[in-house]
Amino acid sequence: MHVLIPGGAGYVGSLLVPTLLDAGYDVTVYDLFLYGEDVFESVKNHPKLTLIKGDIRDLETMKAALKGIDAVIHLACISNDPSFELNPNLGKSINLDCFEPFVQMAKEQGVQRFIYASSSSVYGVKEVPNVTEDMELKPLTDYSKYKAECEKILMKYKDSSFTCCVLRPATVCGYAPRQRLDVVVNILTNLAFNTGKIKVMGGGQLRPNIHIQDMVRAYLHVLEVPAEKIQGETFNVGYHNHSVQELGEMVQSTVGKKKSVDLEKVPTDDNRSYHVSSQKIADRLGFTPKYTIQDAVDSLVQAFEEGKLPNSLEDKKYFNIKTMKAVNLQ
Repeated sequence: MHVLIPGGAGYVGSLLVPTLLDAGYDVTVYDLFLYGEDVFESVKNHPKLTLIKGDIRDLETMKAALKGIDAVIHLACISNDPSFELNPNLGKSINLDCFEPFVQMAKEQGVQRFIYASSSSVYGVKEVPNVTEDMELKPLTDYSKYKAECEKILMKYKDSSFTCCVLRPATVCGYAPRQRLDVVVNILTNLAFNTGKIKVMGGGQLRPNIHIQDMVRAYLHVLEVPAEKIQGETFNVGYHNHSVQELGEMVQSTVGKKKSVDLEKVPTDDNRSYHVSSQKIADRLGFTPKYTIQDAVDSLVQAFEEGKLPNSLEDKKYFNIKTMKAVNLQ
């Protein structure tokens, strides 16, 4: 099977692509490579890997990239709210406007399976103890509104020869070749290891997270299960829902095995709290996470110790908003 991954040189893609190659897939990555071209250093000469540097709004190049493709895992977007808010028009053009034409082209070109990376942020703030896939979506930002809109767009095109599936990941954490250090567990670990001090904003809010290795396993799983099991389906993908306070304490105790870490609790206006249920993907597809949040922290600590993440407090490549400002993409 030949898989096309728009946005494949991002955080999740940087680990997903080598995993797919190891599993025997042909893989084409279509990406602007804003965070560096060395993401696939370990596999760059792999005979089954094709790298295309391009903008997903360039529909002619995208159409050419679709030739001979069996499945699409669509990861491309301006991700996280601050990066999106930096240039809302840019965000809309990438995250929404070019999506439907691409889905149409994928179907016309004979793609059989289309997996879309949405976000658990589409639910907004929920008071219920368990947020499940059938609940009303109440996205609070343009980023999450466009994710919800793309979910609807994709499902319009499903038919017997075009299998459509949506995954709503929790916040991803842990080490990857294209590292992000601007998501909660990774932020806390970076600060704990490199400054010895972390701040927990608020503390009681529940935030769903998932180890990046499990997120990669989820994409591979959905790629391989029979089409009828995922056709038209949406799945939350997360691990245990921990409070921000618990996440801070986990980081403190895990990094604390190596060095002293002070934890300070400070008030916050951001009281978003939600408990996302991943029971459906376990029941329907037999997928359950294998890795803990502590495993994610350990993977980052090891990367810091091995010098894989130099200048991690300052280098813009680890922070989406800093990179977006620097490249000034239009």
